[in-house]
Amino acid sequence: MKVFFRLTIIIAGVIFTLSPLAQEGSEYYYQNAVFREDIKSVQSHREGFELSHPVYELGAPGGLIFKFDDLSGEPKNYYYTLIHCDADWNESFILQNEYLEGFYDNPVDDYAPSFNTTMTYINYRIEIPNEKVQPTRSGNYVLVVYEEGDKENLVLTRRFHVLDQKVNVTGTVKRATFDPFKGDNQEVDFTINHPVLRLVNPRDEVKVVVMKNRRWDTAIRDLKPLFIRDNELVYDYDKENVFPGGNEYRYFDIRTRRYNGENVLETSFHRPYYHVTLQPDQVRSNKKYFGYREMNGNFVVESQDRVEDYDTESDYFFVHFTLPLEAQLVGGTVNVMGALTDWNANKSNEMSWNYEQATYELTLLLKQGYYNYQYVYVPEGALKADETVIEGSHYETENEYQVFVYYRGMSGRYDQLVGYQILNADF
Repeated sequence: MKVFFRLTIIIAGVIFTLSPLAQEGSEYYYQNAVFREDIKSVQSHREGFELSHPVYELGAPGGLIFKFDDLSGEPKNYYYTLIHCDADWNESFILQNEYLEGFYDNPVDDYAPSFNTTMTYINYRIEIPNEKVQPTRSGNYVLVVYEEGDKENLVLTRRFHVLDQKVNVTGTVKRATFDPFKGDNQEVDFTINHPVLRLVNPRDEVKVVVMKNRRWDTAIRDLKPLFIRDNELVYDYDKENVFPGGNEYRYFDIRTRRYNGENVLETSFHRPYYHVTLQPDQVRSNKKYFGYREMNGNFVVESQDRVEDYDTESDYFFVHFTLPLEAQLVGGTVNVMGALTDWNANKSNEMSWNYEQATYELTLLLKQGYYNYQYVYVPEGALKADETVIEGSHYETENEYQVFVYYRGMSGRYDQLVGYQILNADF
């Protein structure tokens, strides 16, 4: 059963990735994926902090919250399990009883139906850890939800992290030191301080992952320390740690049905559902930088229509995106990307070209809330999406960088997550 479960992840996951290939050199790996069209609004965050990354620190108060809606309208017998992974999201070669305390498979028994909405759905909620299961080791984890106790009948997979803080990370984000691309890039320099962590061979025992705005497709994974000092690993490169600055995320507000929110052109009701048409967007790659505060690609579910419970009383809208262009971009696709699409670029968020109107168009079914997004270009066969083609790139852009530090000793059997830090580019 375990081998077939791994293969299922690969086959089904092809639909949801930038490319059908898993990471080079690996047989399988887990990612954020939804395997059913009826599943919407998947969220994961620390309890009480909706915009936070799903990182749980061992022994700390408060846990992680996972939520999703099932638009089929009928309660299902959903179950979940937790899988420990290495730094590259391959399943670890340790047994569940080595990293979980309690029951390994549990029903999703916290759910409630929608109320007073045009779109009928069931909202499901999972909290980790809970009285039934608790992670006991640090590292990367994946929440796997399946139906009727059948692990071949996948519903969704969701990445999260369990932290055992053993090192401290300090760093800065600055304009790239050596930048041939018109000075539009950002450089992430950082130092790992490890006074309590004994390292024999830091280049082999420590692995770091640097991620910009929670995008795994553009993460830097292969950095080695440039300098090794007493209790310090220094990553002060000039080229290897550079990201495109990109641009601030676009945004729209669909928290109410009563009037048009920010960047909404029209809100209308076409029985039996609501439709929201956004203001037509413009290409920004040829425009000067304009700074404003946004959520670095995230979204929050929220309503201003006198509701008591956002999870069950917020309605769903068909949201229409429009991007006029002089000509269609050949050799790839244009996608809407952000947390609203699970940071993936796939068929579900690929825009279609309207020849008569000379516009890219897309309709997404979204829950009431406040959303960030960008338009990305995905060259055919590419493993990552390029936001700079349409959005442009500026070194001044405010970005959030996540630095993960993993440790596996010379005789270790799994990757521990021993450090985590957020660094902000805010010029």
